Formats: sequence, C-alpha cells, structure tokens
Amino acid sequence: MALVTGANKGLGRETVRRLSERGWWVFLAARDRERGTRAAEALDVEFIQLDVTSDDSVAAAAKTVARRTGRLDVLVNNAGVGGPLLDPADVGADLLRVLYEANVFGPVRVTHAFLPLLRESNHPRIVMVSSSLASLTHASDPTRPESGFLSLDYASSKTALNMIVSQYARALPGFKINAADPGNPATDMNRHTGMHTVEQAAESVIQMATLDREGPTGGFFDRNGPVPW
Repeated sequence: MALVTGANKGLGRETVRRLSERGWWVFLAARDRERGTRAAEALDVEFIQLDVTSDDSVAAAAKTVARRTGRLDVLVNNAGVGGPLLDPADVGADLLRVLYEANVFGPVRVTHAFLPLLRESNHPRIVMVSSSLASLTHASDPTRPESGFLSLDYASSKTALNMIVSQYARALPGFKINAADPGNPATDMNRHTGMHTVEQAAESVIQMATLDREGPTGGFFDRNGPVPW
C-alpha cells in the first residue's frame, strides 16, 4: 500500500499512475476533493482528502487508511508549493512561513501521523520530494545553474526538508527514507516552463518508493544517482 500527497495533478499524479501500473494499492491524496476524486477515478485508485497544512485533515486521512488497510508500506510526501520570484532581500518572514508550512511542516505533519501505519509494514519506505535547489554544493558552484537561481523561500525549504530526511533515516533504522530530486518538470508550479516531463521527473520518486531491502536510506537522489547535499 502506498499514499502520495498532492497527487491530483503533475508529478504526484504521475507517481500514483506509475505505482498503480505496477500493481500497488495506491491512495491518491489531495486537498481539493473534486479534483482529487476526478484524478483517482481516472486512474482507478482510491482518493483521500488530505491538506498537509491541517492537523485535523492529516489525522482524518490517517484514520481512513488505518480502517481500510491497517498499514502503509510507502509514503510519498510530494505536496508542496512554490513562491514568487523575489530577490532574497525582499522576502519577509511571513512569505517564508507560508512556504515552510507546506514544504517543511507539511511533510513532518504527514509523516508523524502515518508512522504508526508505516511501522506495521515489514518494509516501510518514505520519499520526500526535494529539489536540486536544495543542494548547498550546487548552490555554491558557479558553474551550476542552481547557483544563479535565487529563491530564498523555496530553496531553503527544500534544504530544510533534506535535513529532515537525514534525521528520520538515522532515527528509524528499519525504514528506507530518502529525498528525491525530480529535476525541473514542467508543471503548474513553474507555469509549465520546466525542462523535464513529469514522466522523467517521476523516475527518481519511483526508484526511492520501490527500493528493496538492500537499498539506501538517508540519501538524496535524482534519476541518475546520488545528488550532493
């Protein structure tokens, strides 16, 4: 059993489609009930309403999964938001708080709520959808495109998420917990200006979601392999 957040469109929807295609029982989780229901019906999977910024919504979703299956094997924390393209000097705490609520606190909220169900699995895996913009190594390398892209809110939220991955992985040795870099897919978040298709972007997420028992944990990966922190 797998659950994917933010999955009514884009990368999340493609991740659900690929997992379902492999025979997984998948819960398509989304904040918008109407859009989520339509997406789930189109993919022949189960819809669960889940707003990652709401304690009550996340708790209700966990209870629903518990009633339906009693366990969860894979959690994909995909839901996230992007921010306006502003100079870092123009980004105030309020704007940062909005992105962190979805991109940092949201995955922690969801993971915390679903840990009891993941512990019922004999091979639990958690995937945090990150970004190459999270890499401090890339950001400090002037030859890399990430170095020239200033995004105080979004980039720092994903860097924080990477450390959360590292912390969870060391605290939960029986789990496989990794950050996935999907590249730069053309989605609503970037007004479809990205250089990768959602099919290409989903590769790293699927790889981390379907790791075998010998697979890595506490790492950061794109579809070609490890990404430097």
